[in-house]
Amino acid sequence: MADEVILLDFWPSPFGMRARVALAEKGIEYEYREENLANKSPFLLQMNPVNKQIPVLVHNGKPICESLIIVQYIDETWSDKAPLLPKDPYERARAKFWADFVDKMMYESGSIWKTKGEAQEAAKKDLIEALKLLEAELGEKPFFGGDGLGYIDIALVPFSCWFYTYETEGNFSIEKEFPVLSAWTRRCMEKESVSKGLQDPLKIYEFMGMLKKKFGIE
Repeated sequence: MADEVILLDFWPSPFGMRARVALAEKGIEYEYREENLANKSPFLLQMNPVNKQIPVLVHNGKPICESLIIVQYIDETWSDKAPLLPKDPYERARAKFWADFVDKMMYESGSIWKTKGEAQEAAKKDLIEALKLLEAELGEKPFFGGDGLGYIDIALVPFSCWFYTYETEGNFSIEKEFPVLSAWTRRCMEKESVSKGLQDPLKIYEFMGMLKKKFGIE
């Protein structure tokens, strides 16, 4: 019997995009279910009763929550396909460290779009510092894990479609300040798993503008 794979997601979520890219990299067919986060489905609440968030991967009726855990699960479950995480224990640990760094730094500093004044400048400063560290870690490698798309790449690349929003709201240029990361983004986008799994940056920007109006941030 074929595996039943369902992804509960919300289109602009960089965390959901991680799961989409990982599933595509492994060539896994799945059912995509878009969630309305203002009116969460009973199925989402059943599958993730603890934090009630997306994404949730449901594999043969069993839910897996939290995006990085989902990517690891995909890698380990469909291990006959090209690995996303390194096999070497040290390199594997480093990959998990940097993915965790992305989780902690990129998401928090991404609050540029919903802040003003000093708070926005602080978020911008944190984002720039995080990008500096990530660019240094990437160095001259084509991808963070070496020659192919891997765990760190999948953790970070969904945020690239938010870069336009960050740049516009923060009045700076990631392309100019971080040419190495910008070139890496373009390499990632050459892969079908990434280009189809990510959203249009302008669509993200328009959505953020709608949220700003809704919450009176402007």
